[in-house]
This record gives sequence, C-alpha cells and structure tokens, in this order.
Amino acid sequence: MRPQRSREPRHPLEDDPVLERVDVTRLMPVGRRPPLGSYLRQLWGRRYFIWADSRARAFAGNKDTLLGRFWLVGRPLLDGFTFYLVFGVLLDASRGVENYIGFLLVGVFMFSFSARALTGGAGAMSSGKNMVRSFSFPRAAIPLALMLRETLSTVPTVLTMMAMILVIPPHAPLTWYWLLFPVVFALQFLFNLGMTLYTARLASAVPDLRLVLGFFSRFWMYGSGVMYSIDRFVEHPTVLAILQLNPAYCVLEITRDLLLYARMPELSLWLTLTAWAVVTPLLGFVYFWQGEEGYGRE
Repeated sequence: MRPQRSREPRHPLEDDPVLERVDVTRLMPVGRRPPLGSYLRQLWGRRYFIWADSRARAFAGNKDTLLGRFWLVGRPLLDGFTFYLVFGVLLDASRGVENYIGFLLVGVFMFSFSARALTGGAGAMSSGKNMVRSFSFPRAAIPLALMLRETLSTVPTVLTMMAMILVIPPHAPLTWYWLLFPVVFALQFLFNLGMTLYTARLASAVPDLRLVLGFFSRFWMYGSGVMYSIDRFVEHPTVLAILQLNPAYCVLEITRDLLLYARMPELSLWLTLTAWAVVTPLLGFVYFWQGEEGYGRE
C-alpha cells in the first residue's frame, strides 16, 4: 500500500477567481521607500492636504495667549527694541548706518523667517510621529506643510515691517524697487524649504540636534548682520568674503537696498542667493527622501 503524501492546507481564498483577476504588480510593501518619480507623484496628490493643514495651523501657534495673533508681530518688535537698546544705543552700532531703525527692522523680521524654518524643521517629524505611524503617505508632506505654514504666518509680519519703515522717521522712499521684493521673499522661501528638509531628517535621527540648533541660530544671526553692518566690524577680506556667502546676509542686504535705500543690489548678492535657493531645496528633498523608511520607527 502506497503511503499518502501529506498535503499542506490551502487558504480558502487561494482559488478565488476574483482574486485571480486582481493586478498586484504595482503593490508595494508598506513603509518601503518608493522611487523618486513615484514619490513626487504621491506628494503632488496630497497637495490639498498640505495646503489645508498649513492654512488651519498658520495662526494657531499663539491661540492660548491673551493677545493671540498679535505675537506674530509683537515678538519681532520686542526683539527689535531690545537690539536697538543694546546695539544701537549702548554699543553705538548705529554709527554710520543710514536709517538704522529701518535697517534693524528689516534684519529682525526677515531673519526670524529663516530662524523659525531652521528650528521648526528639527521638530517636524517628532510632532507628526503619530500620523507617520498611523497612515501611509509621503513623509515629506510634513516639513512641506510646516514650511508653508511658516510662510503664511510670516506674510502679515512682513507687511507690518514694510508699513513701519514707511511711517517711522527717517521714512523709507516708496519706489519701483519695492516690486522686486517678492522675488527676494520667494528665494528665501526656497532656501528655507531646503533647510527644513535637512533639519527634519537630521533631527529625526539625532533628537539632541534640536537643542544644538538653538545655539547655531544665534551664532548665525550674529554672522548675518542683523543688528549691525558687517563691513564695519570685519576688515579681513577673506573673512568678509566668506560672510557675504551667507544666504541670510544676502537676503538682508538685498531687502535693505530695495526697501530702504532705493538702489539695485549688487549682482553677486542675487547670484549667491539664487544658487542657495536652487541647490538647497533640491539636495534637501533628495536627502529627506533617502531616509523615508526610517521616519516614525525611533
């Protein structure tokens, strides 16, 4: 008598004719990094979510305070007043600077936009950890939404800055150069976006980086000419040339030339800022995409 071969039990759905007609060739394991082209298409498909999330949270950061949205403008105003007393009055950094009040307002308001992008990106993935673990979507949507949210909340502060330099003596002239300011703001946005993507991945891997970035932000501020003219304190040509490659310095110098001094900024400033605005978000996006599989697993 021939021994019967043991047969493994078959799944009851294994012979289902409906499942046989399902195309599973395009299915991917959950959590695996998709190709870059597919990743971009998925991200574009979430554009409405990114916009809705950014718009809903843009002005909610100070909702638990008594003055609410006033702090969007009030915080840089208080910083500007403090810097004016310390650097403008006590240290006499205003000497030789034309329209120092406007100079300081532009420095504080415009630099704070980049500073918030730097530190905000570091906390982007940790704040969205629950959503990352619960849903499947391109993780780049989180830093993109954060950057768009920061931009929406910055627009009223920038408009306030422009109004202040017009009405506070010595009044800045209203010229056609002001029409070029949106170009500067767009370039700053692109650079900030790339910086946010970098810090989002780095801080996701090294949480302690969020504390270090706070110190770096202050060091960056002092090297960008926010409160004083760098040319006055730096005389070494090599050091000065290095500082002038700083994207924040380029933003401040171009903005001051356009809004305060009614003159066309130097071409080198435009080229340097444009290079930062193109290279930083492109490399930052690829760098963030390469770490897609690791987000939410810490």
